[in-house]
Amino acid sequence: MIYVSKPMNDLPKEYKTPLQEMTYKFLDENKIPFSRVENDEAVTMEDCIEIDKALDMKTVKTLFLCNRQKTNFYLFVTAGDKPFVTKNFSSALGISRVSFASAEKLDEIIGTKVGATTIFGVLRPEAEEITVVFDKDVCEDEWYGCSDGTTTGYMKLKTKDVLEKLLPYSKHRYTVIDV
Repeated sequence: MIYVSKPMNDLPKEYKTPLQEMTYKFLDENKIPFSRVENDEAVTMEDCIEIDKALDMKTVKTLFLCNRQKTNFYLFVTAGDKPFVTKNFSSALGISRVSFASAEKLDEIIGTKVGATTIFGVLRPEAEEITVVFDKDVCEDEWYGCSDGTTTGYMKLKTKDVLEKLLPYSKHRYTVIDV
């Protein structure tokens, strides 16, 4: 069982990554309420069980995908307990099969390491061209739980703030699929 702090509603005293700093500055400047925890490194959905309990929500699973040519990249947000089936994802979008992008591309474009992939990666200029895709089930939840860009910090905010504030701010449109 991993250590998870009590929920906090303030900004971290110091930032561990540039993306984590961008994430909290965006939330603060746009007056978006959130709760956050600090925790031992969490990289699997199983690691997130204690985080989910502490924040009273379910952490989403955010996958960074690409086409075979590695020219089109997708940030797919789905329910943490839902298995990812590439065939269903590709079929829902009407595209060729995708696979997981490399750890190097994840760091280069989204600004995280494996296990810390987050929707807040859209704040980076390097992520300007990615396609954002949401599972319908995630859009229907009131709360959105995700990494803050690290494997040692997770947060909870309203899903509508992600869809109606973060994505327009980053100039990303998104597609909703039912998989």
